[in-house]
Amino acid sequence: MGIFDRLLVQIGSSADAQTIADRLGLSAGRVEKAIAALGAAHSKPGDTVETAAASSGIPSGELNQIVDQLGGEEALLKFSCLLGQGPRGNPLVDKLSDLYGN
Repeated sequence: MGIFDRLLVQIGSSADAQTIADRLGLSAGRVEKAIAALGAAHSKPGDTVETAAASSGIPSGELNQIVDQLGGEEALLKFSCLLGQGPRGNPLVDKLSDLYGN
């Protein structure tokens, strides 16, 4: 079980990254990159999806679909809280940013 899948379990999501990827016709890596971008963007000012799209290069339509699969804004808030604050202020968020280019 990957780091994203463990975090998804903690927020109460019944899906893992691969399941979400399969449902949406995306790669698991793209879903993981999107989740990292959404989690990091949630604590920033402005629209979460648009901020994540700008930082990741993933279209906002795909990001909206992933947010829906995660359980909506409430799940995204829980996920963001688990990640804490970044950049360079939380080791987990900072590592995710390094890995996924956010």
